Amino acid sequence: MQFSYVNPTEIHFGKGQIASVSKHIPTRRKVLVIYGGGSIKRNGVYNQVAQALKEHSWLEFSGVEPNPTLETMDKAVAIAKAEQVDFILAVGGGSVIDGSKYVAAAACYDGPGWDILSGSQPVDKALPIGAVLTLAATGSESNPISVITRAETHHKKSFKSPLVRPQFAVLDPDVMKSLPEHQLINGVVDAWVHVCEQYINTPTGAMVQDGYAEALLKTLLTLGQQFHERDTTEQSGDQWRANLMWSANQALNGLIGAGVPQDWATHMIGHEVTTLYGVDHGRSLAIIQPSLLRHQMADKRAKLEQMGRNVFGLDGEDALAERTVDKIEAFYQSLGVATKLTEHTEGKERAIDDILGQLEAHSLVRLGEKQTITLDQSREILEMAVL
Repeated sequence: MQFSYVNPTEIHFGKGQIASVSKHIPTRRKVLVIYGGGSIKRNGVYNQVAQALKEHSWLEFSGVEPNPTLETMDKAVAIAKAEQVDFILAVGGGSVIDGSKYVAAAACYDGPGWDILSGSQPVDKALPIGAVLTLAATGSESNPISVITRAETHHKKSFKSPLVRPQFAVLDPDVMKSLPEHQLINGVVDAWVHVCEQYINTPTGAMVQDGYAEALLKTLLTLGQQFHERDTTEQSGDQWRANLMWSANQALNGLIGAGVPQDWATHMIGHEVTTLYGVDHGRSLAIIQPSLLRHQMADKRAKLEQMGRNVFGLDGEDALAERTVDKIEAFYQSLGVATKLTEHTEGKERAIDDILGQLEAHSLVRLGEKQTITLDQSREILEMAVL
């Protein structure tokens, strides 16, 4: 329980809040609006942003893909430099916001942006950022973390700097009405695993962090159970989307991880599954996590038992931790999310070797909160997760 915590991102939550963008970017700023594949033009978000920026000088960059690539985002960096942009507005989900953070930092650096991602160049300056969130999942709208993939090498790297934390974020749950179901499900799973990475670890007696994490998990569990009936009425649908958007934000804004051990091994292995096979990020996590928890049962037992009692309401002590993992896996399956890597590979051994090769190439040879998951142990986890 020793930590420093600050989160200066100003959150504007609720319907109609996109209009508030005009108040939070000075009109003297030249704005680069960054977005994804164009869905914001179909669902009305683009028009709302354009209206909010009608008094500003602004230009746009589109085409940010899921799991944003260095190659794509460097094109936006070039525009930001050439046009002397001095504010970035990310309009999209976590991928767009992560990519925008990279642009904000790389635009203020004369060397190759990969230096920032590799850690050889610290972020000592960045353009200010705002975010309009359109997909609840990663919490990127109010945290200082960016994850970028180098497509050439399938290398997924992250960097962290308070200078790229968005100054403000607009969270209007109404914009999620047009999202396909699989993206909503991905958001539930992604937020769930974010909480787990900061919760299913060595017990430290951090009652506030544990209690808040359990509240988020119970909320996400309820949202999953309500998924297929969420739009029974307009009010229930609005409430469902609002609770998902806020839960995903709170899952990774830094609070529940303050002063407690964090794992992230599921993410590290899952990232490689995503880059190799194109599996959606949230779904790669669901493939890896149950097997990892079973493999690491000796270290995870106490918190899994706590989770079983406080989140799933399980009784008794017999195999409580094991039953909790079964419940986690059943939760994913109830949403139609696979918990084994099957249809994405040409053969089990080849898949495992490929994933391990990526982990080794990217120096991810010791994972977990205690850095005790070696490549041999990662192989054993993958043996359990790959069919």
